[in-house]
Amino acid sequence: MTGLKQFLTIALFAVYSLAALADVVPPDVLAKNTTNEVLHIVKQDKDIKGGNNKKILELVEEKILPNFDFRQMTRLAVGKNWSKATQSQQDALVNEFRTMLVRTYSASLSSVADYKITFKPFRLAPGETDVTVNTEVSKPGAPPIPINYRMEKQDDGWKVYDVQVDNVSMVTVYRSSFSSEVRKGGIDGLLATLTRRNQPAASGPKK
Repeated sequence: MTGLKQFLTIALFAVYSLAALADVVPPDVLAKNTTNEVLHIVKQDKDIKGGNNKKILELVEEKILPNFDFRQMTRLAVGKNWSKATQSQQDALVNEFRTMLVRTYSASLSSVADYKITFKPFRLAPGETDVTVNTEVSKPGAPPIPINYRMEKQDDGWKVYDVQVDNVSMVTVYRSSFSSEVRKGGIDGLLATLTRRNQPAASGPKK
């Protein structure tokens, strides 16, 4: 799963800060421009390349996470069990899922400088609000890996709600393990498991 997490990390970088220009520039152009900017930051910042956790968390929180629809991602990951959760449980699940992703992606942020991202042809139909941006990620000595970003246009811009790495959906991967936890201990059991997993990251910044 380490390699998968690294590729998912790159997928996050490619689509951060889309909201500000979403009504002006198509999603693929935004992704391409912002990818180059984030990769430049990682390559030039010695602290980030060296694994400075504080600066890594700040970059993730400020530039990447605001443009992900974590509620939609959590709902899709929890699947049919989402409707079994109360409003407060749903809110807690979203918070814990977000925290888990912050820890996952922050851990591999400093390693993305070696990767190259190639964007595939993209066409946005008039009025289209749900799109997939297709790319390939590669590094020297390794075959390219296809990464697709599923994005939805909302009132405040384009939001990512799923990432597919080598045709494997991130929310589908989590759905399998989440379903197992719900079968064993219900929604509270899933929450307890996520909370326990997130303990090492508890000191990181949250919104």
